[in-house]
Amino acid sequence: MASNEPSGLLAGWYNQRIGTPTTDDEVNGYWLFVAGILLGLLGIVVVLLTEAATGSRGLGYALAALSPPFLMLGAIIRFPLRKAATSIGYAGALVCSIAVIWFVAVFPGGWFTASGNTGIIGLYSLGILLLGLAGALVPLLTAPVDTSHEDATRAAQAAHDEETRAAQAAHDEELAAADEELAAATDRAADLEAEVTALQAELAATRQSQGRFELFTDKSGKHRWRLRHRNGNVIADSGQGYTALHNAQKGLASVRRNALGAGVLRIDPEIEDESPDDADEPVVAVPAAVEEIESKATFETFSDKRGDVRWRLRHDNGNIIGDSGEGYDSKSNAKRAIEKLKTYVGPADYLWFDPTGFEVYRDKADEWRWRLVHRNGNILADSGEGYSRRHDASRAVTRLQENAADLEFEVYEDNAGEYRFRVESANGNILADSGEGYDSKSGAEDAVEKVKEYAPDADTLDIGLAAFEIYEDKGGEFRWRLRHRNGNILADSGEGYASRIKARDGIESVKRNAPGAAVEADD
Repeated sequence: MASNEPSGLLAGWYNQRIGTPTTDDEVNGYWLFVAGILLGLLGIVVVLLTEAATGSRGLGYALAALSPPFLMLGAIIRFPLRKAATSIGYAGALVCSIAVIWFVAVFPGGWFTASGNTGIIGLYSLGILLLGLAGALVPLLTAPVDTSHEDATRAAQAAHDEETRAAQAAHDEELAAADEELAAATDRAADLEAEVTALQAELAATRQSQGRFELFTDKSGKHRWRLRHRNGNVIADSGQGYTALHNAQKGLASVRRNALGAGVLRIDPEIEDESPDDADEPVVAVPAAVEEIESKATFETFSDKRGDVRWRLRHDNGNIIGDSGEGYDSKSNAKRAIEKLKTYVGPADYLWFDPTGFEVYRDKADEWRWRLVHRNGNILADSGEGYSRRHDASRAVTRLQENAADLEFEVYEDNAGEYRFRVESANGNILADSGEGYDSKSGAEDAVEKVKEYAPDADTLDIGLAAFEIYEDKGGEFRWRLRHRNGNILADSGEGYASRIKARDGIESVKRNAPGAAVEADD
């Protein structure tokens, strides 16, 4: 009977011009209806153009007679009627077609003008009657179509659609809630990022100091420390002497660790004598932050032979007290390097190797480590492992200094055939190791003896953003360099000094003059 998927040229045209058909009968019925209209029009035209009582005139009558059966059959097929109605409709159209063929065969000789031909008229009328019965009476006389299945299907589809809409609405609500949570989380993340940025700025501000601790030996041979502002005024001192240098270092470290954030306790003693109404303002000892320290040096930018842009810091006396140590691609990059130097050089500290010193620094993995450096640049020992906090690395240095003579050093041969040493703490962690290999076991043992000898009295440098290094070059001259904590060299002395003390004086000159120095470009 009907196909569920209409196809073909006629079905395609129907789909484009009228609508999507559901069955082939819908398409076929439409085109039979159109054919009936065309046959009727064609028959009228032929009748008008031909002479009476001729075969041509009879053909026109026949075409016009086929129009009603085709129109009725097209309607019957297109409507979703019962199979019996469709079959009767086809039979009626067939009977009408036979009557028309009979008419063409006898016209005009066998067709009477007054009465026509009773047989032909009766047969044609029977066909029309059958078509009428198929289209009108059969649907009325037969049992009604059982639509319960279709109704159940439609109800199930409606319920499914309702569930789908409800699920989609719930999904949309969840998505909207998730979007709101995401927006809120984004806002919280932005707020936290702003807080982190502010805390980083605050932490960076705490690292910027205009003073420096000094360790010295007084006239009685005791070790003391004092905090001197860069204008030369002493802000604080140890108040008492220490018999051992490392004890003075520990006292200094305690002040550095506890001063920031310490509260203020006001102690009012009994007043015995009259005192002035008010003491001098503290700016007498420490100038205001906005007060400029006059510089006696100037930064000069110039191009070297290779075309790289460099800078140098020239004192007013004509001496070059520092240079970039490397070239830059453009003047803007060189000027940015100068601005960084101005920021880092003031608070940067340096080790006084006598003859060794400890450096506490943060590595590329963002872990804190320490190393014991000899004044010739060799690393005698290091932490062996990283620490999550600066305080833990500093405590490891203190433990090594206090217990160096009693610690048990293990000398061993590594996979490369070199000899190394290491020290394990009570919990099994590596407290210190050699940091580098030695060609012989005796060389490693000599290094152990040097660590035991030098570590207790070695100064400790806690590297902040940058630190100065004083070292002896191959020519026997002393030089300095300013190294960022990421390992990059920001500046160096540019020339050698005859003694370590003169190199230190060079650093002090740079620290004193670089922050406020003007920048000039050579022509």
